[in-house]
Amino acid sequence: MSTATQDTRGEKTGRKRDRNAESDMQEREGFIEHVVKIYRVAKVVKGGRRFNFSALVVVGDGEGRVGAALGKAAEVPEAIRKGIEKARKEMIETPIVNTTVPHEVLGKLGAARVLLKPASRGTGIVAGGPVRAVVEAAGYENILTKSLGSDCATNIVWATIEGLKQLKKAEEIAADRGLDVSEVV
Repeated sequence: MSTATQDTRGEKTGRKRDRNAESDMQEREGFIEHVVKIYRVAKVVKGGRRFNFSALVVVGDGEGRVGAALGKAAEVPEAIRKGIEKARKEMIETPIVNTTVPHEVLGKLGAARVLLKPASRGTGIVAGGPVRAVVEAAGYENILTKSLGSDCATNIVWATIEGLKQLKKAEEIAADRGLDVSEVV
């Protein structure tokens, strides 16, 4: 039996495609788009099962703006398209300081926890699949991450977004406290 399958463009590949562990990256119109995971949902009806698809998508501009969404439809491409549209509408602004995060932060959502730590130049992105998709789309080049707790891709993506929402530059913290930037750093 051959392990070759057809990829999304209909071309033969030498490996089997695992739809659950899919992490496709595309760049369109200046946006970086990652399909983090595709879920197949079955509804049991009188005549059998009816299948629908949910696509977890992350979109970013590579300059500090990132968004994530879940698109749902009867067809996979339609679910991805809906997810991309929704993610573009829900983008958040995140600070990038010297290609990394300004400070250490822990993002939490449900049982998922994601630790984001600044890294020196040349480190690269040290992250697992769902976290990597979010930080690459946001535009970070050097970052250390650790996914703790749940391994549910959806919750990890949302926990990473929550962590990025908590980030502030030293100038913002100084302004909030009424101090000079040198006193905060």
